[in-house]
Amino acid sequence: MPASLATAHDLLHSVFGFSGFRPGQEEIVQAVLDGENVLAIMPTGSGKSLCYQLPALARPGLTLVVSPLSAAGVAAGSLNSSNEPAENARVLRLLRGRELRLLYVAPERLSRPDTLEMLSESDVRMMAIDEAHCVSQWGHDFRPEYLSLGSVARQIGGRLQTMALTATADSPTRGDIVDKLFEKPPRTFVRSFDRPNLKLAFKPKEHSSRQVVAFVREHEGESGIVYCASRRKVEGLAETLRKDGVNALPYHAGLDKQVRDANQDAFQQQDGVVMTATVAFGMGIDKPDVRFVCHADLPANVEAYYQEIGRAGRDGLPADTLTLYGLGDMQLRRMQIEQSETPDERKRVERQRLNALLALAEAPRCRRQTLLAYFDENSEPCGNCDLCQHGVERFDATVEAQKAMSAIVRTGERFGMEHLIAILTGERTENVSKYNHDRLPTFGVGKDRRATEWRSIFRQLSATGLIQQDFLEHGRWLVTDAGWQVLRGSQRVELRKEMAAAKVSRREKRTAAASIVVGDADNALLAALKGLRAKLAQAQRVPAYVVFSDRTLIELATHRPDSARAMREIHGVGDAKLERYGAAFLEVIQNARLP
Repeated sequence: MPASLATAHDLLHSVFGFSGFRPGQEEIVQAVLDGENVLAIMPTGSGKSLCYQLPALARPGLTLVVSPLSAAGVAAGSLNSSNEPAENARVLRLLRGRELRLLYVAPERLSRPDTLEMLSESDVRMMAIDEAHCVSQWGHDFRPEYLSLGSVARQIGGRLQTMALTATADSPTRGDIVDKLFEKPPRTFVRSFDRPNLKLAFKPKEHSSRQVVAFVREHEGESGIVYCASRRKVEGLAETLRKDGVNALPYHAGLDKQVRDANQDAFQQQDGVVMTATVAFGMGIDKPDVRFVCHADLPANVEAYYQEIGRAGRDGLPADTLTLYGLGDMQLRRMQIEQSETPDERKRVERQRLNALLALAEAPRCRRQTLLAYFDENSEPCGNCDLCQHGVERFDATVEAQKAMSAIVRTGERFGMEHLIAILTGERTENVSKYNHDRLPTFGVGKDRRATEWRSIFRQLSATGLIQQDFLEHGRWLVTDAGWQVLRGSQRVELRKEMAAAKVSRREKRTAAASIVVGDADNALLAALKGLRAKLAQAQRVPAYVVFSDRTLIELATHRPDSARAMREIHGVGDAKLERYGAAFLEVIQNARLP
């Protein structure tokens, strides 16, 4: 074993408290230590940051990290606009004295001439770019400020090693990252996109606010994120959840910066906070114990969905996800694509990505299989998604499709879904009577099905490309060429039957998770350990997980170490944290043993 990798192994145990590398980490660390430029595509929660933190500690020089600060008990500093002036002065002093191993800098800060001049004199050996998909025009979260990063290495001077990391990048995005950040192709590592600890679930919207509240209720006292498509909905859902007794806070770009920062700090530092947010929230949020992510509205595409649910369960423990979707979401997302000022080729790709997300929402098989297939990865049925657990039934829907499309055609392809469903179910609404649509042969031909079933049929016909909406013309429905093949009887169509999901009680859910991590008898001790962690974190004004992760506390509650030596064997307890926190946590464990 090369000496440098041996050093990395020692640091892995002594600084980070880990007994070994996670899958895929060791060969990436070795490539970095060998001086290679690296592009690493690794799922969220797989330990990307360790792949640059360990080499930074194992060798001399400064590693520049383009990413929000995440502390790990190492000599790290951060230069950003949210720092107090005194903190920035302290970091600059350490930097000039070459006492830092890791410096976290926002990309816009790097473009400042004074920053580049300072770094050129600071023995920078490597630049690690996290969230590297932001540099790509094909990435789901393109950010113009990332475009300057490719030239930073040349401006700093020397032979600067470059490392790019991201959790989400399909083939076009990967190619763009390489072109923008590297002078020649880097060593590329693409790890599995699977996050087996995340439960995946989608539900059609019925009463979305009620559905969100019900989902959050199942996670009482746990930290989570609820994503919304609009600022108004963010604030409305936060208020609704607070009225239901949930510690919910809003986050969106329209809030005053002080409010945003205070809410983000509360989410990071406290247990049990639920953040309702637009996608403005999440980049750089490295809270490992987020136990659920709920999308109150359909995400923009598969990559955005994957990135956003990936903020749950980073500690490897079970986490829950739920995505609500409806035709209004599809209309909004398609409108956003068509009305954007991007080139036609970009719009074409974005349409494909949205269609892939709709296919995932209406998937007839294991959702994880469908999701991973998008990233060119095969898998077996996962057993941890709504479709695996509750099943899905398909049926020959040719007749239903013909009825729906007949209603569209007979009304001149001029009306939206609810009006068409009223015709199919035989409901004489004001508009049905106004346009004499109760006299059509199609009126009432679908009254054997409920309106909710017809909504599912319309969604699926849309997802399979048989019908489409002209959302610039009030959402009217049109029959596509493929749809005409079905309408004329030359093609059959199968759709999935909406199944009533079996209800799982909160106790069953908690028992399933608890059997993996901690017994019921230790829950009181776990609560006491969390209380101590919260007190220490508050005193230091740092996120709770910076003290110890949930996994560490669960292992402490399960194994009940009675000495510093025994505590040292617990996951996540390195020498620095043992010295700083060991005595306090051992005292809580000892008191729990007393009669």
